Amino acid sequence: MFDWLQHFSDWLIYTIFEIGAETHLGIALNFFVYDTLKILILLFFIVFIMGIVNAYFPIEKLKDYLNKKKLYGLEYFFSSIFGAITPFCSCSSVPLFIGFVQGGIPLGVTFSFLITSPLVNEVAVAMFLGMFGIKATLIYAISGILLGTIGGWLLGKFNLEPLLSDWVKSILANKMQQAAYIEESQTFSQRLPEISRSAWDIVRGVLLYVVIGIAIGAAMHGYVPENFFNQYLGGGEWWTVPLAVFVAVPMYANAAGIVPVIQVFVAKGVPLGTAIAFMMATVGLSIPEATLLKKVMSLKLITIFFGVVTLCIILSGYLFNVIL
Repeated sequence: MFDWLQHFSDWLIYTIFEIGAETHLGIALNFFVYDTLKILILLFFIVFIMGIVNAYFPIEKLKDYLNKKKLYGLEYFFSSIFGAITPFCSCSSVPLFIGFVQGGIPLGVTFSFLITSPLVNEVAVAMFLGMFGIKATLIYAISGILLGTIGGWLLGKFNLEPLLSDWVKSILANKMQQAAYIEESQTFSQRLPEISRSAWDIVRGVLLYVVIGIAIGAAMHGYVPENFFNQYLGGGEWWTVPLAVFVAVPMYANAAGIVPVIQVFVAKGVPLGTAIAFMMATVGLSIPEATLLKKVMSLKLITIFFGVVTLCIILSGYLFNVIL
């Protein structure tokens, strides 16, 4: 879908600026240009679609249904499934997370989506199947979905809504005013300017965080060598799983991009469970993601979110090493 963006990034960095494709600077800048444009396009598109949904769909009824209906935790599972079938990395998932919160979906349910979306997607599953076989693939996919389900459920029990950022609270507070402005009698063409303006306001509000977050990820992507991690994670000692998770946090990649790296890790002696824990932390707990989330969450909420997900990933890594 974004092949044209990759071609543009290649042309801009390698042809116009004449920076070598094999250099650290070239790799980092190419990553930065591609991901910045991709995420900004996705951000505006998703927020725009959510604006249409909010204008036409009775989101309050859905919110009340999720809050009051006894679904016995299935709402977290369904949200996690939705996260698995959407082809987003962690930073690309944040715009939809904003849309969920803006729409009044319970915070724990939105966390289930946010956790699973970067961890599992069809491209990564296909690559995993070809590289590690069906058993490891099933364990990877099912565990990613369960991780989102359990993590969202746990976070939903903490009553974390007061820890959302003031910016998000102001969006929610203005929602009723916006609803009054967009009357039911208006046609789509009459509603479109207000929907577009609201979407652009949200994009403008997070633009700086997007650029800073992707810049951090691009630097890590271009300059941190793979062998640095193989040297310290291949021993199989008890501490290698938490170490893999903690050293992965500064990294930034999507699941499909990190799978080949995991194959190299395993080929060089890193246990598969440790490697999967590294992959999950890379795509689900990146510093760029935290930078983006700072716009919508307080630091305390980000810490709680990262803490719960980190614990779940570490436990999963130990379990994978036993099973695999």
